[in-house]
Amino acid sequence: MAEIIQKDGTWVFDGDALRLTPGRDKNVGLLRRELGELLVPLAALAGISFEQGKKSGRLRLRLRDGADPLLHASGGRLTEPHDPYQLLVESDRYGVAEYFVDEVRNALLLDQVPSGPVDAYLLPGPSVPLSVSAGDGVASFDGERVRLEWKWQAEDAKSAAGPRTLPLADIVAVEWQPTVGLENGHLRFTVRAAPSKVPPKYDPNAVELWGFKRDPLMALVAAAVQARLPHPAARAALEDAGPAEEIPAPAPAPAPAPAAEDDHDALLRRLRELGELHRSGVLTDEEFTLAKQAVLKRM
Repeated sequence: MAEIIQKDGTWVFDGDALRLTPGRDKNVGLLRRELGELLVPLAALAGISFEQGKKSGRLRLRLRDGADPLLHASGGRLTEPHDPYQLLVESDRYGVAEYFVDEVRNALLLDQVPSGPVDAYLLPGPSVPLSVSAGDGVASFDGERVRLEWKWQAEDAKSAAGPRTLPLADIVAVEWQPTVGLENGHLRFTVRAAPSKVPPKYDPNAVELWGFKRDPLMALVAAAVQARLPHPAARAALEDAGPAEEIPAPAPAPAPAPAAEDDHDALLRRLRELGELHRSGVLTDEEFTLAKQAVLKRM
């Protein structure tokens, strides 16, 4: 097990998953605090890196495309201090951070986790029900429907129509956009058979955001809805298939892995594979040594 504890938060890796717990420091973003502890399975990771600075460094996780509904709904626009996949590291803990990176990379190599996109969410998204007040409205989601209520600052076009209730079955897409410079952000829902091209300021299916403290929390609503929509990969497959083509039934689940007596043989095979990769030049001496140590540790 590898662990690093900082004011910014605590990351723990047990070989199968990373547990990310936000810290209580005042510099920790509101979204990270509200999101709470995250359990990221190893299969959801595309990579990990550590960047050193003069006074502090930064651990970064890179998730596989399509693994996390939060990253998909926010379009990768979450920045520090709101990004839960970054950890600020003090200079006297650089050695611990480098060890942490090595442990995760060894596990990714040993388990042969691909870095490409996935076709199903590997993280569940924020829990529901939840409600967030920001910008010109209040967005609530109970797992089955979204409700939008307008503040007094909302445009007459929204206020006159009154609160909106959007069943999940009618929502085909959701997007959270932060405020950038003089351009306001938004939380927008695309509704089936009624797409809207008007600015979020006038769109009855969008909350306009003005760059205030609670704006990032709207990303939680977006992620909770996104987690319950069809995965983008599944939707793309349906579109590619066309109306007349049948989508093949999913492949049967693989048989359970053999019990412990086969584990040793599998690890021996993995050692032989690593040796072949090393001899062929795919793995450097250092990479081969680290991967071999990880296999031997499991044996």
